[in-house]
Amino acid sequence: MTTRRNVLFVLYENVQSLDVTGPLEVFNGAAKALGDPDAYRVRTASVDGRPLRTHSGLGLMPDAALADCAPPDLLVVPGGYCTEDPDPRLVAWLREHGSRAGRRVSVCTGAFLLAAAGLLDGRRATTHWAYCADFAARYPDVELDPEPIYVRDGDVATSAGVTAGIDLALALVEEDHGRDLALHIARHLVVFLRRPGNQRQFSAQLAAQTAGRPTLRDVQHWIAEHPDDDLSVDALASRANLSPRHFARAFQAEVGMSPGRYVDQVRLETARRLLEDTADGVEEVSRACGYGTPEAMRRAFVRTLGTAPAEYRRRFRPMASVPA
Repeated sequence: MTTRRNVLFVLYENVQSLDVTGPLEVFNGAAKALGDPDAYRVRTASVDGRPLRTHSGLGLMPDAALADCAPPDLLVVPGGYCTEDPDPRLVAWLREHGSRAGRRVSVCTGAFLLAAAGLLDGRRATTHWAYCADFAARYPDVELDPEPIYVRDGDVATSAGVTAGIDLALALVEEDHGRDLALHIARHLVVFLRRPGNQRQFSAQLAAQTAGRPTLRDVQHWIAEHPDDDLSVDALASRANLSPRHFARAFQAEVGMSPGRYVDQVRLETARRLLEDTADGVEEVSRACGYGTPEAMRRAFVRTLGTAPAEYRRRFRPMASVPA
């Protein structure tokens, strides 16, 4: 018999809509796939139970007022645009009832609400990269890690910005019901499998800036399209018609990182995609991404993702079948 879990989403004015609907769709999809609508019995609640609007203007009608809700098996606190100055009534409810929930989860800046209620003291956590400095200053008793897309610390889990809440919800479904179901839901939602929690919040293209100078932008595009080519500073400088020294300085100034670091990140991302989306062997992937040898690629994966390429593929390749 399927274990049934009560899931409570906390709502408030100016909540981020995707922080709510993304994880909610994961749990709802899992219940449907399991053939039991109560496998994840999802409810929403606000302080007073009245209709509210998200930051984007979407109207939401909570199922209940928080005062009428028992501590759930899983409490989800989404982020929004008032979490840095939250409603004291909401913080008080979280402080009194949150610790009695089976698991406590925040999405994006929802971590501010958990921290304000004292539920993250002494724990490791993350939040949206843009708010990490403010969070660290406000809550020094929380061990903030700004890098991962989500962090698990016992019965508390926090995720980075917006769509990372989907990754965290999928991880919880996998914990509850296994990897195949989590991957089935990921495919149904057309998200590219489930990203590992220790994946950085930025891809190389997001972490870096787009160069303002056309010749440097062309070099960025060349790197992305030819990761197996000679991407040394000398070779890239030649493509930009600059001296190696001038090129390295200009690239750092306009892109925000050195050419070598940018190349490393693009190669790693390319390798991840090939491992997830193709049947190519590790040796083939290492050559296609410019690593030269499988051992060089293995060192890059372990250093950045904390896992070897073969293990990464085993955990995140698509499943062979879907549950009935």
